[in-house]
Amino acid sequence: MTSSSSCEHLKTITSLKHEKRHVCEECIKTGDEWVHLRTCQTCGATLCCDSSPNRHASRHAQTSDHPVIASAEPGERWLYCYPDDAFAEY
Repeated sequence: MTSSSSCEHLKTITSLKHEKRHVCEECIKTGDEWVHLRTCQTCGATLCCDSSPNRHASRHAQTSDHPVIASAEPGERWLYCYPDDAFAEY
């Protein structure tokens, strides 16, 4: 993984967690729709992005203290750390 950031959270990611199913786990429960998906690199939950109405990935990061997500979108290869507002490509 490469990162121009000094984010310690991103540096701790040594293997990636990928989505199990290409759906937002929380939106499915309520019948809502999402725009893009992100996968938590702490617990593996796949949730919707901030462009989606429910912003489940951001909420998850705030309530769980799980700082890093990976894009679950095909062809995208990046990580994001919420507390440090830092990106890394892999």
